[in-house]
Amino acid sequence: MNKLWTWQNQEIAWKVEGEENNAPISTLLIHGFGASKDHWRFNQKAISSISSCYSIDLVGYGDSSQPDAQLSYEKNKPQNFKYCFDNWSKQIIDFCNEIVRKPVVLIGNSIGGVIALNASKGLRENCSQIVLIDCAQRQMDDKNLPNQSSFMYLIRPIIKTLVRQKLLSTTLFKNAANPNFIKNILKVAYPSGNNINQELINILFKPTQRNGAPEAFRGFINLFDDHLAPDLLRQLQRPVHLICGEKDPWEPLNVAQKWYEDFECIKSLEVIPNAGHCPHDEMPDKVNPILKKIIQEAM
Repeated sequence: MNKLWTWQNQEIAWKVEGEENNAPISTLLIHGFGASKDHWRFNQKAISSISSCYSIDLVGYGDSSQPDAQLSYEKNKPQNFKYCFDNWSKQIIDFCNEIVRKPVVLIGNSIGGVIALNASKGLRENCSQIVLIDCAQRQMDDKNLPNQSSFMYLIRPIIKTLVRQKLLSTTLFKNAANPNFIKNILKVAYPSGNNINQELINILFKPTQRNGAPEAFRGFINLFDDHLAPDLLRQLQRPVHLICGEKDPWEPLNVAQKWYEDFECIKSLEVIPNAGHCPHDEMPDKVNPILKKIIQEAM
């Protein structure tokens, strides 16, 4: 059952399993772009057998508030929200301090991984460990522009100008916010086809039908200069673990392997054969034992 928490005048939806668990640490699950707390449908209950396990909807997603986007070049409006990693991380930090009130293991998928890394800085000793599941590499960030093709370098200003336009972003969003489009994207994200079902399509489709959903989309697609995982990893002392789908179509495995070689804080890398961008949902039987082992070792 959903619970609600008011944070900075926003309604935040969250769930907990194993709330009465007396383990010394808890676990918090942070979803990726376009997803929600329900994307952990096969994981939260399993983890709760060893640790109280929380999941949360980031502002703009799931059942949480979807305020209008505040872009950097726009006149500031107090009721608007800047969709960015610092603000989402602040949401996570405050949730842990006010609701969880235990040291936590942060587990993030895709952009949820970047948020977990950034939030861990504010949580300090109250973040025990971090697990990144197909962490977003954010190749479209301005800081990654030198790694892009000459063509991309040339058209970049045009792309940035276009996506600022509400009419265009809303049109793009409406074209994507339909069950058939979502199903086709899932077939790419889940190459094995495992667990692509009506429940999953509904989890992703339902929040897109809320009035504020196009603005949350506009806020995210204008995020061109923000935190990158490698920059955050360089600053970390606490243990980080990587879980990656072998066939992730968007976050190349070789990049995660390089992170594992380069950053001392990364203690393990587990590759899930034939899985894509969301192995926790596509192959939970492979991922859940890894998560439970990491959590148990953190106690």
